Amino acid sequence: MSGAPVWLDCGMVSGETFFMIDHLSIGVTDVDAAKKFYTAALAPLGYTLGFEGDWGAGFKNAQGAPDLWIRPEKVVTPVHVALQAESRDLVTAFYAAAVAAGGKDNGKPGLRPHYHETYYAAFVLDADGHNIEAVCHKPES
Repeated sequence: MSGAPVWLDCGMVSGETFFMIDHLSIGVTDVDAAKKFYTAALAPLGYTLGFEGDWGAGFKNAQGAPDLWIRPEKVVTPVHVALQAESRDLVTAFYAAAVAAGGKDNGKPGLRPHYHETYYAAFVLDADGHNIEAVCHKPES
């Protein structure tokens, strides 16, 4: 298969809510530093620190579901995590907060039409190299 991906309407375009993944857990080398980073970076998206312990921490999304977890690991393999934002302004706010919290720019806020015509996203690397993305699929309002 080659060329641009073919996007099926899985709710992103029609406005329906459809989630297949309940939660995600990523390894970090410094849980305390990661808690500070993610608390600040994800606040514009409505996330709050919901749980914490020796095992790591869990962040609740704007609806109160704990869907992002961090856990201590000695060796981390970086992953890409994309979180939905309700608006393009929130994507921009995520990016600013993440960079201010120590994240490294990996793609400033903007359209990514090679994904689809209204794909608006920003990318930041955390201290462990995880590529954290905020994305809004809605047209500009």
